[in-house]
Amino acid sequence: MDSPTQERRRKFYGWGYEGDEVSPEEIAEFERAWTRLIGVSDFTAVPFPTEDSINLRPSRVKVPASLEAICTTGKYDRLYHSYGASTLDVAYSVRGEFKNPPDAVAYPRTEDDIVKLFRWCEDDSLAAIPYGGGTSVAGGVNPPEHDRYRGAVSINMRHFNKVLEIDHISQTARIQAGIAGPDLERQLKPSGLTLRFYLQSWEFSTLGGWIATRAAGHYVTIYTQIDDHIESMKVVTPAGNIESRRFPASGAGPNPDRLFLGSEGTLGIITEAWIRLHRRPKYRQMTSVQFRDYEKGVEATRAISQAGLYPVNARLIEREEAAYAGSSDGTYDILVLGFESADHPVDAWMRRALEICSDHEGTWDAASLTGGAYADSGAKSWRDMFLRGPYLREYFIARGVMRETMETATTWERFAKLREYVKAETHRAIREVTGRPGSVTCRFTHIYPDGPAPYFTWFAYGDKARIPEQYMAIKKVAEQAMVDAGGTATHHHAIGRDRRPLYEKERPELFCAAMKAAKNVFDPRAILNPGVLFDPS
Repeated sequence: MDSPTQERRRKFYGWGYEGDEVSPEEIAEFERAWTRLIGVSDFTAVPFPTEDSINLRPSRVKVPASLEAICTTGKYDRLYHSYGASTLDVAYSVRGEFKNPPDAVAYPRTEDDIVKLFRWCEDDSLAAIPYGGGTSVAGGVNPPEHDRYRGAVSINMRHFNKVLEIDHISQTARIQAGIAGPDLERQLKPSGLTLRFYLQSWEFSTLGGWIATRAAGHYVTIYTQIDDHIESMKVVTPAGNIESRRFPASGAGPNPDRLFLGSEGTLGIITEAWIRLHRRPKYRQMTSVQFRDYEKGVEATRAISQAGLYPVNARLIEREEAAYAGSSDGTYDILVLGFESADHPVDAWMRRALEICSDHEGTWDAASLTGGAYADSGAKSWRDMFLRGPYLREYFIARGVMRETMETATTWERFAKLREYVKAETHRAIREVTGRPGSVTCRFTHIYPDGPAPYFTWFAYGDKARIPEQYMAIKKVAEQAMVDAGGTATHHHAIGRDRRPLYEKERPELFCAAMKAAKNVFDPRAILNPGVLFDPS
């Protein structure tokens, strides 16, 4: 087939669509911020690659005649499906390095198409890579480098993009897994219901990707994980289809959905799911609370998490990061705090949370509580910076600026030592690798009664010719420190190929053996996403 037509093509080397540009004014603003963070003022950029500038390896496969209508070996499609959206992926892309592209890209329209693709991959010893929105930051969609496969086929699920059925009484919907966040909400809007599952990659990531990676979304408490939204799902595997039954809850043995939640495309391709929805919120309050003493901010956040208030937002942000976002003058940390409801005013919940903050010497602007969800300038500045982050990644890299985030979860009593150790080790690694100081900050993305999900962000200035290598050297030290200090390998960014060494130390070995046995049942020829979670047998 020819390359699929679409109104706008996504960039093959970065975030967003071709033609999307960051304004010179925005770049200048960020360069000033980087100068404050890492002490560098010369940000001469290398040019971005073009499709014509890249000499791509020829495809190693011949698409069967029966699949030509849904497959392509076109250059753009293979470039675009070579990488996900991690800093490492973008760094290789900006450097024009596409050494291991998929040999073909498939765009199935039906479940029968997926089965035919499986049969082709089995017969020709090809790896099959499920592909949703391509927003993986853990190497989850990158073709494997393994000599047991004669090639790789990326299976793009974008045609599975419809809300098929809505149960208004139960507030659930049957939704195809290839649908991206904006389309999902657009199709739900007439019903008055919403998934209310918003994450930074929402614009391009898909429902199937959220399920396969156990993503975490909008709410910092309750309804956090996609797990909590799943009522049932359908999965196409090389051995046959699995479709679980719809129940609000069931005690009938192990839940089959749990086997595929977090399976990252290694057992089958999720094609649809029944999803729990919410009524659209009518009542909202948002503010930012200032803390001059960071430890008091931590204690206030912990008290809120254990008070049964369930805020939708309770992100404690260190002053350095808050200053970078324009939410602080650098002398105080902020807690972005918010509540919402479709049913009742949230004033009482906000009032109680602010009482807790006051008990821990927090202060806030009372006027912001009466001006709408983002009337508070600190909360709005941080939110705007958060949403712009992915669009700036390739601009960072082109200027030699490395920015990475890494998230974990730990218990409250371990948090202080974990934060101190991770920051110290990451600072050390940045200095050793680049010869310069860097910036390392921490914020909470989610909170639980027994512990927070700390989210570390580091900046460093590197050698433009060696960004991927320098980045990986720092990342390896930083993530190992995170795990050594008692954190999980990931809270919501998945394992992929990049974090697998850390995951192997976290999971019980006997459990891995059970997962491999399950893979042998569902995927006996081991074609699906090899190298993610574990190596093919």
